[in-house]
Amino acid sequence: MELPVVNHPDYVAKINDDNKFPIQKFGALAEHLLKAGVVKKFYIPKECSTETMKTSHSLEYINHIRNKTLDIKLQKKIGFPINDSVVRRSFVATGGTVLASKLALDSKLACNTAGGSHHATFDFGAGYCVFNDVAVAANYLKDKGYAKKILILDLDVHQGNGNSEIFQNDKEVLTFSMHCASNYPAKKSKSDIDVELKDHMKDKEYLDILNKNLKKLNQNKFDFVFYIAGVDIHHEDRLGKLKITDEGINKRDQIVIENFYSKNIPLCGVLGGGYNKNFDKLIELHSMLHKNCAEIV
Repeated sequence: MELPVVNHPDYVAKINDDNKFPIQKFGALAEHLLKAGVVKKFYIPKECSTETMKTSHSLEYINHIRNKTLDIKLQKKIGFPINDSVVRRSFVATGGTVLASKLALDSKLACNTAGGSHHATFDFGAGYCVFNDVAVAANYLKDKGYAKKILILDLDVHQGNGNSEIFQNDKEVLTFSMHCASNYPAKKSKSDIDVELKDHMKDKEYLDILNKNLKKLNQNKFDFVFYIAGVDIHHEDRLGKLKITDEGINKRDQIVIENFYSKNIPLCGVLGGGYNKNFDKLIELHSMLHKNCAEIV
């Protein structure tokens, strides 16, 4: 069976040329996956509906984005100009994670080639995150009765503060964030489980900590997992502070995917952050999620 992978050309939006966010990576990753034979064709998402979105975001905020009326200070907090292209991307990428989560129910593994916008909270965006796609998809699965106990496993280098805030009073969604303690956001929120890592951590210590925590998580009975596979833990990442190698990231993805697949728990993989100095390397690192999922399926 072929791994279901979701992508849309509109994942690449028009932003200012001097923006630090490598927006072209979404198109380049799709090309890379096709050339490498990881996928033959992508599943194409639709824009996420307001009805689905408002389980995780305020109607006022959703409309400010849709109508491009968001205050300029709040746009700066996000880091993107709220133009037609960014608005389209924000709704389509969120729809992509919802679609990937539905596909994972059948195939046990599915991936979006975007997603993991974990700094967006109920009524504002931040840190290059407009809408919290994983939160929207998790609430969608719950509301439809497709999943009861959900794990959000966030291994981005930055804390998933948006997830922890949106689900702070929700006992059915467990938020787990393993991140660099000294990194963004400066003020952390409280996840169900926060694992804070010291600067310059290397592969062995990182993977040991991950394995220990997976053993603890395995004591729960989850029926769905969202995996935010940020590659900004890489030693050459511009915004990360850890020292994880290519091999370390590849091993991390293998450990996570195998852990849940072997237990027959559906997993939806999303991209998370990545700001590598070398663009080609960034694409290679992001592709590890999809390649490792494809090898198991």
